[in-house]
Amino acid sequence: MQNKIYQIRPYARLITMLGEQLIKNEVIALSELIKNSYDADASWVKVSFCNFNNDYSINEKSKIIIQDNGIGMNQQIIEKSWLNPATPTKLKQKQAQKGKTPKGRILQGEKGIGRFAIFKLGATIKITTKTEKDNYENLVLYDFSKYDNDFMQENGVEKELYIDDLEVQYEQNEIINFSANNEIEFGINNIPMDVHGTIIEISNLKSNWSENKFKTLQTDIGKMLPIFNPTEKKDFDVKFYLNNKLMSYNDEYIEKLDSLLESKPVFKVRNGYYDEQNQTISFDINNSHKKLSFADSEINALKYFKDNLSKEKKTTCGDFSFEFYIFDFNASENTKYYLSNEEKYKIKQHRVYLYRDGVRVLPYGDSDDDWLHIDTLRGVTRAAEFLSNDQVVGCIYITNEKNKNLKDKTNREGLIDDGKALKEFISIIQCILRYIRAYDFQMYLINKDKIQEAKLIKEERPEVFFQKLEESFKDDPKAIKTINACSNAYKKEKQILNRRIEQVEDLAAVGLSVETASHDIMMILNIVYNKLSDTYKDLQKGGSPDPSTLKNIFSELITNVSFIKDSMKDVQILFPSTKHRAKTVNVKDILDKVYQIYKNTLSENNIFVNIYASSDSSLEAKTRDAVLFQTFINLFDNAIYWLKTVDEVRKIEIEIDGNNQRLVFSDSGPGIRDDIKNYIFEPFFSGKGEDGRGLGLYIAKQLLDRYDYNIDLADTEMDMHLKGANFVLDFSKKE
Repeated sequence: MQNKIYQIRPYARLITMLGEQLIKNEVIALSELIKNSYDADASWVKVSFCNFNNDYSINEKSKIIIQDNGIGMNQQIIEKSWLNPATPTKLKQKQAQKGKTPKGRILQGEKGIGRFAIFKLGATIKITTKTEKDNYENLVLYDFSKYDNDFMQENGVEKELYIDDLEVQYEQNEIINFSANNEIEFGINNIPMDVHGTIIEISNLKSNWSENKFKTLQTDIGKMLPIFNPTEKKDFDVKFYLNNKLMSYNDEYIEKLDSLLESKPVFKVRNGYYDEQNQTISFDINNSHKKLSFADSEINALKYFKDNLSKEKKTTCGDFSFEFYIFDFNASENTKYYLSNEEKYKIKQHRVYLYRDGVRVLPYGDSDDDWLHIDTLRGVTRAAEFLSNDQVVGCIYITNEKNKNLKDKTNREGLIDDGKALKEFISIIQCILRYIRAYDFQMYLINKDKIQEAKLIKEERPEVFFQKLEESFKDDPKAIKTINACSNAYKKEKQILNRRIEQVEDLAAVGLSVETASHDIMMILNIVYNKLSDTYKDLQKGGSPDPSTLKNIFSELITNVSFIKDSMKDVQILFPSTKHRAKTVNVKDILDKVYQIYKNTLSENNIFVNIYASSDSSLEAKTRDAVLFQTFINLFDNAIYWLKTVDEVRKIEIEIDGNNQRLVFSDSGPGIRDDIKNYIFEPFFSGKGEDGRGLGLYIAKQLLDRYDYNIDLADTEMDMHLKGANFVLDFSKKE
């Protein structure tokens, strides 16, 4: 038996894996080098593409030079840190200096492998660097051009190469580049050369470039620091040169974006903050401040919240800040939110960016990136529940200090999916955007529709149009005859359309109500089925069944089937074939039937119901049973939904006032927020967020209106019986 201790000795091809294969593209590779300059407290970085062909392709003389005025490297740093993969130097700096540079910047790198991004770009690397205290310039030369890309051949000869077989040349030279007497062209100015900094010259380039690739590089590096508020003074600037010509695409591009963000969004969401300790979300939306809690009913109402988060558990992603700009791509011309095709294109180039300590996390925010899974979810659920990726531009801001569980991937492409913190982080952002879509943006759409409808009625009302025609052609009997024929045809078509609308509303009412009533019916049917199935299996075993046992079984089955029969009889009231004729209906009789449908659900959720008459006169209405049936089903359904979100005593109180021909329906739930009270009877607006269709109250109001009855929110102290939602049904005929 032989015992030995082996040492791990990586092959040289690890450099290819860490550089070429781990780093996705040249843009990310250059971003890594520019981030190094940022960490080195540089105030400027000049990136020069030299000796490129006119079509942006490379030749044997082409090279890329990255120059900065950072703190530079001395011999010790080069030897102990730069040349050692996965060096913990920056990680130690973060721990010792709380992650800050002398300028107060938060250090970005910590894994010590970003330097291998160089080898994504070229095979020969020359680094000239100097610290302020050095009396010489340090030169480091990698010449890997004699190796193939996988470091398996040297000068065409197959060879077993390990990392420690690779040699890097180091020299100390006299000061030439970092002399205070030198100047460097930077933008429109020549600036004095600092006596410290780093110059990286990359030759034997590996990839051709293109005009589009250059533009992508500029815009992506332009987004390295937060893209909003570009007028703020920044102490870090990057300029790009192609064959000694300044490339200025990024400056114009940022200015145009800033103009759009300021003038065209329907909603500006600013000063957003998620407080993990208190589980609260606060933000200003169009200068109106909102503060939401995981315990709030409107957040609980979001189906996505219930599926992915919980008010009972603390999240682990940490606090973060956010801001969003939300556009309407369907805004009409001549409105302030209208977007031209060019403006839409510019907005679509941006999504929601992520910045850690003020520096972007790639590739989040790219036009083809869906890190919040919005496009994915829109494909499997109702698209109307979402603000699309195209119409939202935003920034999320995290920090190393507060978001320790949100870690960058080694390949610099997003955050590590740990199965918890990242999922919670995305879920919270999703809930914020879904809340805005379900409430604020939906109210905006309703108002927009009302304005358009009013405009159509005012400017293009057919009756007015026909009157004007008659006036214009009053002396032409033939024309008048034609106009009258058109007018009559229009009136008949309008009657048909109105009848169809009523039919659709009736069918929608049936669907919504049957869905609710069917819950208990299906529950009882399952009980009946299981009981019959068990009895049948026992009979198959043979023997003589006990008459007493059979009697009990059939008694239970008769009771359950009787419940189903009565329930279906009540539900049949809703069917179109049974509700053509209006009659005088005792309101309490219908109310009692609906109460019986919900009796079990109310009991299961500890909801106490008090139905009482406040006068001796009965409350009657001349209508169809179905109208009242659907109205009360909707009121009970809504009350139960919201009462389940509160922990205190749950009550429903219904006052029947025959003298004044009215009914008050109250609950002790969270109530209806002031900002949505004007919208709850509008179609497709729901206080339930993703759980609601926004049709129940709208249809109830439409059905009652056909008989000159009304349902509305209580507006007097006398009618507000409980602290939650209070509805008044008025059965006195409208004047």
